[in-house]
Amino acid sequence: MKAIVFKRYGEPEVLHVAEIKKPAPKNNEVLIRIFATSVTAEDPKMRGFNHPPLLKLPVGLMFGFKKPKNPVLGIEFSGTIEAIGKEVKKYKIGDEVFGYTGLSFGAYAEYKCMPENGLMHYKPENLTFEESACMVNGPLSALAYMKKKGNIKQGDKVLIYGASGSVGTAAVQLAKYFGAHVTGVCSTKNIELVSSIGADIVIDYTCQDFTQTEEKYDLLFDTVGKTSMKECLKLLRPKGRYLLTEFGFSHILASIFTSLFKSKKVMVVSSNFYWKNEDLELFIEIAEKGFFKPVIDKTFPLERIIEAHKYVELGHKAGNVAISIK
Repeated sequence: MKAIVFKRYGEPEVLHVAEIKKPAPKNNEVLIRIFATSVTAEDPKMRGFNHPPLLKLPVGLMFGFKKPKNPVLGIEFSGTIEAIGKEVKKYKIGDEVFGYTGLSFGAYAEYKCMPENGLMHYKPENLTFEESACMVNGPLSALAYMKKKGNIKQGDKVLIYGASGSVGTAAVQLAKYFGAHVTGVCSTKNIELVSSIGADIVIDYTCQDFTQTEEKYDLLFDTVGKTSMKECLKLLRPKGRYLLTEFGFSHILASIFTSLFKSKKVMVVSSNFYWKNEDLELFIEIAEKGFFKPVIDKTFPLERIIEAHKYVELGHKAGNVAISIK
């Protein structure tokens, strides 16, 4: 089968098309013919071994220091089940599914085996394969922070910094679904997009400092790790929550301290520890009802994966970058 592989860490050019062995499902697995995957922000980090200092040691131990133990990247997918193991009961051949490969990666390929109880579910009927392939990483991250950690509720005032990214566009739509009043912060070119997906107020950070306001928020969600903790805490209401997807040692210390002694909380967490299959059910439901739709910036064919990685590394994508495998 065709796959994108890399034998050493480095620039996007280390990625190349190769023929590798097609997998066969074990008794508890399904074989998925992948039609679409994505390039998340994590994929270029893994390709280049570009991790924060705190993560380099554990990542290297798990995935290799000098070269990757797993040569095929890709964590999100959508496709059709082509074969099933003899113990599989939930799925049947022909089912359209989407999901997350996790630490096994492998979605940059024509086929992937997944355990029946893996993070996977039936594809929403009204979404394309490319949209469905972007229904896990960003959306589940947004849900974990805002609902499971931030306890968002109807009537909350929420500010989302980085509202045009993968997590940000999901967070805006989720916040509106939960009944919050949403302020999105993004660059000039993405103002119309962020407004179109539900933001009540959109602030252009290139010409306005969002911290210079008398407004107070119940949740302030920094999806890209570029805000000042000191300034953001000033914007919170009593018992407000400052949520961070990117964080350093100082944020971890602040999280511990505020959890013990302060009403305003700094919250940092590896969100994928909170992901569950029932969360995918929520997104299927709200997608099919028209309350949620992954934002796709660009779609590249698998053969142009180098170009896709370069585009994502620029840091200016709006929503998601999908990869079509046809």
